[in-house]
Amino acid sequence: MSAPKKVVLAYSGGLDTSIILKWLQTEYGCEVVTFTADLGQGEELEPAREKALLLGIRPENIYIEDLREEFVRDFVFPMFRANAVYEGQYLLGTSIARPLISKRLIEIAAMTGADAVAHGATGKGNDQVRFELSAYALNPEIKVIAPWRLWDLTSRTRLIDFAEKNQIPIAKDKRGEAPFSVDANLLHTSSEGKVLENPAEEAPDYVYQRTVDPEAAPDTADYIEITFEKGDAVAIDGTPMSPAALLTALNEAGRKHGIGRLDFVENRFVGMKSRGIYETPGGTILLEAHRGIEQITLDSGAGHLKDSLMPRYAELIYNGFWFSPEREMLQALIDKSQEHVTGTVRLKLYKGFARTVGRWSEHSLYSEAHVTFEEDAGAYDQKDAAGFIQLNALRLKLIAARNRRLKR
Repeated sequence: MSAPKKVVLAYSGGLDTSIILKWLQTEYGCEVVTFTADLGQGEELEPAREKALLLGIRPENIYIEDLREEFVRDFVFPMFRANAVYEGQYLLGTSIARPLISKRLIEIAAMTGADAVAHGATGKGNDQVRFELSAYALNPEIKVIAPWRLWDLTSRTRLIDFAEKNQIPIAKDKRGEAPFSVDANLLHTSSEGKVLENPAEEAPDYVYQRTVDPEAAPDTADYIEITFEKGDAVAIDGTPMSPAALLTALNEAGRKHGIGRLDFVENRFVGMKSRGIYETPGGTILLEAHRGIEQITLDSGAGHLKDSLMPRYAELIYNGFWFSPEREMLQALIDKSQEHVTGTVRLKLYKGFARTVGRWSEHSLYSEAHVTFEEDAGAYDQKDAAGFIQLNALRLKLIAARNRRLKR
């Protein structure tokens, strides 16, 4: 790959990406554009602008964007229509943020005439795959630079030395090793590494940042009602909200009751197992509510087909294939299934759990007349079940008769 002339860097303003910024300048002598995304990570982003200016980036080459609404509307909500869960438990909070960041990197590269993009993901993780597959799907000609796979700054000591030689400010707590690494956005917080690397050891209490300990949560439950339109949540307790505002409110409700904690050992796409501590308070409530409204509005055939496809859909997102044709094909099927997923769900929040306790909809397929144990006024003739059973039993009878004959 020839040396890039201009690079758009996914830039957090932290030590690692600041070192990458300076490394790009010194290694390639190229112009650098920084892009910092507000995805609801809860951090002040203006320091990233100040740090970029300090490192010689021109003001017009610094992009800081609030993407919270787009993130929830165009990425989180479509994923939740599918009830996507990776390996039975993980709600894909990190995975779903990467395609949006990549999308903006490519768009900014086009706007600024850059011929390359760069990211700070390491060569051991999933994020390098997600960033780069998304980038190539959107611009097959783009150059992607992954410094962690290229440089010789392979230890914390070397990183600190490089930073000091290049006048990169280092926070005091960065001179030592952090006890664990954190990735956060509006959907979740992910903590990995260091004190968490031994899966046999319980995670220290201080790892949890977004939720209270369920044992210390209030002794009184809260009830909330979430209204859906075509599979997307649109209101809480009757108050309409934008996607990001709604997820923010659910996060607070979940935080209070210690909802959404997960200690999980997952299979990374690159082949190794990894232990992470995830906190997804609002997403856990949202998933429970969405399943609750689907219970009465989604036909069994459509629902069972959708559930059978969900693991594949979740795997595509986890592995970085958001912009693949197969994910888009599955999304079209999922979105079709949501045409009547409209109504309201009441949930009980208590001591780490969110449970559906009521659901209603004008689109409901639930018929009390058909399922009642009381007189059904002819809505259902129980005698019809005999023929239904006999037809479904026919092949089982034939198999049993064959097996009995062969044993004689």
